[in-house]
Amino acid sequence: MMRVPFLALTFAIYGILAPIEPVCDGNSGTLAPSRDLYCIELIPAPGVAGVSGRVALLMRPEPFTVDVTAAGALRFFPVIDLAGLPEPSTLGPYSAYVAWAATPVMDPVLRLGEVGNGRVKLPAIVLDKFVILVTAETVAAVDAPAGRIVLRGASPSTRLQPPDLMQFIIGGTGKPEPHSMNDMHGSARLSADSARWTTVPMPPHLQMLPAEMALRPGVSAYLPRASGEIPYARPRQIVRLKSGDTLRLRAGVVRRSFKDQTLTMYAFNNQYPGPLLEVRQGAEITVELTNELDQPTTVHWHGVRLDNRFDGTPDLTQESVPPGGHFTYHLRFPDAGIYWYHPHVREDIQQALGLYGNMLVRSPRKDYFSPAHREEVLMLDDLLLNDDGLVPFGGDAATHALMGRFGNVLLVNGEPRYSLGVRKGEVVRFYLTNVSNTRTFNLSVPGARMKIVAGDVGNFEREAWVESVVLAPAERYVVHVKFDSVGLVSMLNRVQSLDHLFGRFYYETDTLGVIQVAPAKTKRDLEASFASLREDSATRRDIERYRPFFNREPDKSLILAVETHDLPFFTRQMMMLDSIYFTPIEWTGTMPGMNWSSTGHQVRWVLRDAATGKENMDIDWSFRRGDVVKLHIVNQRQSIHGMQHPIHIHGQRFLVLAVNGVPTTNRVWKDTVLVPVGFTVDLLVDLSNPGRWMLHCHIAEHLTSSMMMAFTVR
Repeated sequence: MMRVPFLALTFAIYGILAPIEPVCDGNSGTLAPSRDLYCIELIPAPGVAGVSGRVALLMRPEPFTVDVTAAGALRFFPVIDLAGLPEPSTLGPYSAYVAWAATPVMDPVLRLGEVGNGRVKLPAIVLDKFVILVTAETVAAVDAPAGRIVLRGASPSTRLQPPDLMQFIIGGTGKPEPHSMNDMHGSARLSADSARWTTVPMPPHLQMLPAEMALRPGVSAYLPRASGEIPYARPRQIVRLKSGDTLRLRAGVVRRSFKDQTLTMYAFNNQYPGPLLEVRQGAEITVELTNELDQPTTVHWHGVRLDNRFDGTPDLTQESVPPGGHFTYHLRFPDAGIYWYHPHVREDIQQALGLYGNMLVRSPRKDYFSPAHREEVLMLDDLLLNDDGLVPFGGDAATHALMGRFGNVLLVNGEPRYSLGVRKGEVVRFYLTNVSNTRTFNLSVPGARMKIVAGDVGNFEREAWVESVVLAPAERYVVHVKFDSVGLVSMLNRVQSLDHLFGRFYYETDTLGVIQVAPAKTKRDLEASFASLREDSATRRDIERYRPFFNREPDKSLILAVETHDLPFFTRQMMMLDSIYFTPIEWTGTMPGMNWSSTGHQVRWVLRDAATGKENMDIDWSFRRGDVVKLHIVNQRQSIHGMQHPIHIHGQRFLVLAVNGVPTTNRVWKDTVLVPVGFTVDLLVDLSNPGRWMLHCHIAEHLTSSMMMAFTVR
């Protein structure tokens, strides 16, 4: 039975009010979306009095919380609000007002449409930096502005300007002294003599300044080591388990080869990724873990609503398993879907080195998905290498604490190039999981049609066409892709990167894999079922039970923030420059030296209870089993460094109700949600599972730098 608590959890204080209100309302306060990142104030042109306007830069809130094209460009849906416009004829030989968007050099210029006093929705804008103009024109149907400018404004991204380079070239690079680290995810102090600091690689098209190149992390360097014969990792195996079965899972050291380099890494059962566990919904199994690493570990069964004592959270649900130790997990799988398992001790090291695997939970419903010819289970990852091999990790604290550890070699199922052969007309069901420490992927398959069918904890209410799939760390999506054209088709990651130093956007394309489409057609034609967007009536009925709670006021609000101290002079100066503008998503690591040298001793990421001011593990929320809670999360823009945060809630499921105040209309049960910089997200959390549970950011370096809290379901 569902109960409504006195309080309800929310990631957005405005719930699902009218879209423009939370973005541009001058009295919105600190719990609203960032006004200076997503609202443009329009300024009257000289000689025009009594006129005002503003433009809210909205995004579609679904199926992902950030709206980008397949090429990686941000897509805004502007809403213009104007007041005080006189009759056009009073300004000259004019009969209409027209709104325009253009790059700062006025090429190209896009006609947005006729406007007037009041609020009007305008067509989408897909430009990196742009200006908004409102002009008075002789007729409304003009193709280019020719009349009088009445109002104008610039996008927040136009604030980016090149700095005075000399200040940073000369800047000091003082090295901070190491401090002790004492939190549940960094308590394993690692040996300092297993590695040494060299350099960090630079992304293409960028260069580091001399002051940045001199930076080094103020902690010991760590790489895994092992004595004796070390086996080479082998591809993962599918392990089909029935209720009552037992799996023996061993975390150990393996060899892997990349770019003619042999690396020492981690693996479950010597497989990379770990074994793919396939079970039926409702099954109960036993997993016996043996730790053969040189550091403590646990296994977290991500997204599974299992018994609290087997959740794998150190110092909260179990003690860490020491080297040579054992632990037995008893798992139950109440929900169909795609899940994954990974360590919850020093994820920044253990997960990055290969300790992860998928769990595919089959529904008893034969019609759970619409038809497909075959299935592919893909885990997306990246690896950070330099000329010497793996870039070392921080021994007594995480490195890359500001932005997280971006890799420079992209992996699919542990390999740098995925390949698949299909027939013309074949429909492939792809189960996608992002297991990277930090990177958000924007995956597309140009030349093939793609629709999204499911998310973290089950199906969407209805299937939807998508041009790309945005996956934050720990998120999962299921898509159907139909290959209609013969030849080679690429699976791409295409993103928009920001050169912070010179204030410019540029685009990156990485080929994750290739699909060879053979001319022989499939024997079973699935065009009719693929072309229709099926509704899942069972999912709709399940979600319908929660609809009475959608319009409630938020019960709890969390503010996401960051604190820093003892950073080098160069880093502090660059971060002050960087705070002029934050892009919603940092897709790549474009400040490599500064980011690498920042550690968990200097950076503390914060979850703050807006009502009490308590932070991280001092937050003490308590609820009852069966409560339905509305949670509001605000990713605070007022910060020296803004960063997106994939927020994961252990042991429960939730619905995303609204993003920046814009309601969602096609919902799916989730356990991880991406909260871009300056955004608010409203969640409805189904607290069905008793125990003491973790809520945290799933960027591994942010978690290791304190960004976690716990709550109790009695």
